[in-house]
Amino acid sequence: MPRVEDTRLLTGKGTFVDDVMRPGMLHACFVRSPFARATITNIDTAAALALPGVHAVFTAADINDDVVEAWHAVAGKDIPDTPRPPLAVGEVKFVGDPVALVVADSRYLAEDAVDLVDVDYEPLPAVADFRKAVGGAAAGVPVVHEAYPDNVAGGMGGAPPDEELFATAAHVVSEHIYQQMYVPVPMETRGMVAEWSGSTEELTVWASTQTPHELRAFAARLLGIPAQRVRVIMRDTGGAFGQKVVPMREDMCILLAARKVSAALKWIEDRRENLMSAGQSRHVDGTVRMAFDEDGKILAADIDFVQDVGSYPTPYPVLTTAAIGMFFPGPYRVPKASFNYKTVFSNTPGLHAYRGPWQYETLTREMLLDSAARKIGMDPVELRRINILRGDEMPFFNPNGMPYDNCAPADTFEQAVKILDHEGFRKEQADALAEGRYIGLGFSAYIEPTGAATGHLATEGATVRMESTGKINVYVNGGSAGNSIETTVVQLTADALGADIDDVSTIQGDTAVTPYGAGTQGSRSAPMTAGAVNEAGTILRGQIIAIAAQILGVEPDAVELADSRATVRDSVGGEAKSVSFADIAYRSYYEPAQLGGVSPTLEATARFNSQAMIHWANATHVCTCEVDIETGHVTLTRYIVSEDVGPMINPNVVEGQVAGGTVQGIGGALLEHLAYDDAGNPVASTFVDYLLPTATEVPPIEFGHVEIPGPGVGGYKGAGEGGAIGSPPAVINAVNDALAPLGVTVTQLPASPAAIVALIEAGGQERSDRGIEQAGKDH
Repeated sequence: MPRVEDTRLLTGKGTFVDDVMRPGMLHACFVRSPFARATITNIDTAAALALPGVHAVFTAADINDDVVEAWHAVAGKDIPDTPRPPLAVGEVKFVGDPVALVVADSRYLAEDAVDLVDVDYEPLPAVADFRKAVGGAAAGVPVVHEAYPDNVAGGMGGAPPDEELFATAAHVVSEHIYQQMYVPVPMETRGMVAEWSGSTEELTVWASTQTPHELRAFAARLLGIPAQRVRVIMRDTGGAFGQKVVPMREDMCILLAARKVSAALKWIEDRRENLMSAGQSRHVDGTVRMAFDEDGKILAADIDFVQDVGSYPTPYPVLTTAAIGMFFPGPYRVPKASFNYKTVFSNTPGLHAYRGPWQYETLTREMLLDSAARKIGMDPVELRRINILRGDEMPFFNPNGMPYDNCAPADTFEQAVKILDHEGFRKEQADALAEGRYIGLGFSAYIEPTGAATGHLATEGATVRMESTGKINVYVNGGSAGNSIETTVVQLTADALGADIDDVSTIQGDTAVTPYGAGTQGSRSAPMTAGAVNEAGTILRGQIIAIAAQILGVEPDAVELADSRATVRDSVGGEAKSVSFADIAYRSYYEPAQLGGVSPTLEATARFNSQAMIHWANATHVCTCEVDIETGHVTLTRYIVSEDVGPMINPNVVEGQVAGGTVQGIGGALLEHLAYDDAGNPVASTFVDYLLPTATEVPPIEFGHVEIPGPGVGGYKGAGEGGAIGSPPAVINAVNDALAPLGVTVTQLPASPAAIVALIEAGGQERSDRGIEQAGKDH
C-alpha cells in the first residue's frame, strides 16, 4: 500500500515546527562564539536590549542555574556524564558555542540584536584535531575540560590481542583507516516552540524530535516540574537520523527561557547553525588487523581506535562507541577478537548520534577484508565466502559475546553476488583495463543489532480504539520523521483487527494522548511498535468478537473478523451472518443495554515488553564504479543491496529506508566533510563547501530480499540504519579495486577527486623510484 503520509507532505500540508504560530509569539536567536577556544571576559547586552522589539537577552548567569536535572534516559540518571551547560560559562569551547540568547518580536530583529551583543573574548590555543589531543596538558596540548586533563573522555579494552598468533599466522593484514567528520544534515534543521502558562504552571512544547516522550520527561527534569504539566507535540519532522534523539544545549536554553518571557518562544536553527553547532558524527581514527591461515580462514581480528567526541557530546554516541569494538568481528566466523579505544575531547562541536553510530566497525573490517584479499591473492568474494556465517550455524556467539541468531548472512551475500553476475563483471573489468579504463567492484557485509531491548528501549505502548463510527484510531508515541511509521502502524492495526486499511488512522507524537514510548532510534520502530499494536490489538479484537457474538447469537469462537466486519464462520445455507464494525460500534456506544451484559468497551491500551534482546538484521552491499585517473572523479555505475530485515510490513517503506541510508553513506564515502582548520575554524559551514550527494551521483539502487523471521512479534527486524552502515565501505572498496592496478589504496576518507589524484601521483612517483632503483641494480 502507498504511504498514508504522502498526500499531505507532497501537497505542502505537513505541519513542521516552523508552521506553528501562537498568539504574540516571540523568536529566539543565539549569540555564538567566533573562536574555537577563548575566555569570556564580559558580555554587554545594553545595545541589544535598547533595540525596539527586543524583549530579553539571556546569558549563562540568567538561566544556567535554573537547571534542576539534565540527564537523558538513554544513559540513565546514575551514569557519569560529561559537562553540558546550556550557555557557555567562562570559556567557549568551539566555533558556534552558544554564549547568549536573544528574544525579540521577530527572527529578523533577533538576528539584528545578536550583532549588537558585545562579547569580550581572550582567545586561547585550541586543539581541533582529536588525534593530537590525547595527553592534554602533560603533552603540551590545550585542555578542553579541566575535569579531563588528558582530554580523554573514556575508553575500554576487551581481551588483549593474541600477539603470538599474529606473529605466526600465514597471512597478517593491517590497515590504518581514518574516517572524516560528517553529519546527518536533515532537511529540516532543529527547532522548537515552547509556551509556558504561568497561571497553570504548564509547559507546551512543539518540537522537531525523534523522542517526544523523552523530551517531555527531560523538560520536566530540567525545570523541576511534574511531568504531567509538560505536553510535547511532535507533528511532522523533516528528517533526523539520530541528530534529534536527545535534547541538546540549545533545546535546554529555549525550555529554560520560556518561563521567563511573556509568550510562546520559537527557535528555528538556520543551515549554517546546523552545520556549525548541531554536533558532529563519525570521525574515527584507528588501526585494524586480521590474521588468516593459508586457506584464507580468519584466525583473529583486532581493532584499536580513537573517536572524536568534540567538546559537548550527547551521551548516546559515546555509549555506542564500545559497539565498534564489540561488533568488529561482524557476520564472519572469527575465533578470536580484541579491541581497545579512547574517546577524546576536541574544540569542535559535540558528538551526536547518526544512523548506525558504530558504523566504523563495518567500514574498517570490510576495507581490511578487500585489502587482505589482494595481498593473499584471492578474490574478495571468495575470501568472504570462506568466512561468512551460515544460517545452520545459528545461534552463534561472536568472540566478544554478541549472540547472533535468526539470521543467515551467507544468504544475503550469495543473493547479492548472483544479482551482480560476479564473473561477468570481472571479465568486463579486464576488458576495460585493456582499454585504459579503471572500473572497480566493492562488497560490504554487516550484521546489525536492531530493536535492542535495553533500558527504556525495551518497552513500547499503544492504544487502539474503535470510535462510535466503527473507524479505528491507534495511538502510539512515534511521529512522521520520514521513517513511514504512520503507514506501518495503520497496516499493523488493520491486520490485528481485520479492519479495512481505509478505516484505520493513527494519532502520534502528542504526549497528552499517546502512551509512553522511547521513540525513533536504534532501528526499533517496526519490532517494538508491532509488539505494542499486537498487545493492544489482541485485547480489542477479543472485545469486538465478544460484542459481535452477542449480536449474532453465536459463541465467540464462531466469529471471524475481516474487511471491517464480524462474520459467523462456516455458516450453513444462505448468506453468512455478519455485522459491520459500524454496527458493533453503534450498539456499544449508543445501545449498551442491549449487549446482554457484555462490556461495551471498544478500547485497549497495552505495553509490549520485549523478551528478545536483539533482532539481528544483516545485508550485503555491492558497488561498481569507474574512476577517471586524470581528474580523480568517481562515477558509480551499479549499486545492489541484499538485506534481511525479516518479513517486510511494507516493501516500499523498507526499500525507501535502505535507499535513504545508502545515499547518506555514499555522501560520506565520496563527498561530505565537515572540515576544520588547525585553529578550529569550520571551513564547510554552507552547502557551497559541504557537499551532499544528489541524483547525479547516485545510480538506481537494486534490491534483493531475504526474509528470515526475527524472534519478536511478526518476526520483524529494524531497517532504519543499515543503509548508512553498509554503503561507505562498499563504495571505498570499489574505488580501491579500480585503482588496484596502480597500487593505490584509499585509507583516509572521503575519497575526493583531489585525494585520489594525490594518491595516484604519489603512487606513480613511488613506482618510478622503484623502477630507477631496480634499473640501477640490474645495471
